[in-house]
Amino acid sequence: MKVVILAGGLGTRLSEETSVRPKPMVEIGGKPILWHVMRHYAHFGLNDFVICCGYKGEYIKHYFLSFRNLGSDFTIDFGSGNVEFHSPIEEDWKVTLLDTGAETMTGGRVARTRAVIGDNPFCLTYGDGVSNGARRIEPSKR
Repeated sequence: MKVVILAGGLGTRLSEETSVRPKPMVEIGGKPILWHVMRHYAHFGLNDFVICCGYKGEYIKHYFLSFRNLGSDFTIDFGSGNVEFHSPIEEDWKVTLLDTGAETMTGGRVARTRAVIGDNPFCLTYGDGVSNGARRIEPSKR
């Protein structure tokens, strides 16, 4: 099952941070909020993500394009152009980045995922929706 993450809002309540980067990329403990959200879903076996980019979406795209390079030790052979990574990457994720427009509202962002999602069920969350986990609440016994 895919996880759709809405990461395109303006983030006006954190304007001192979001003037530079989108709100899901504000760091907590040295990692972007978005990474924490994705790790939470991955913990439950959901590793296929569709990120709806909007405001400053290029920041998110750059982060994922550089994800392995900046998080690993590697050797570059400039003669051949080959790169050999020395440390394995922990995240076993598939990430699709969709530019859904800076001014697009939530429903429009979700609608634009149909090309990737189709008619299949999916999870949906916001890029700043950090939680401490889900728990089942048992109905009261009478």
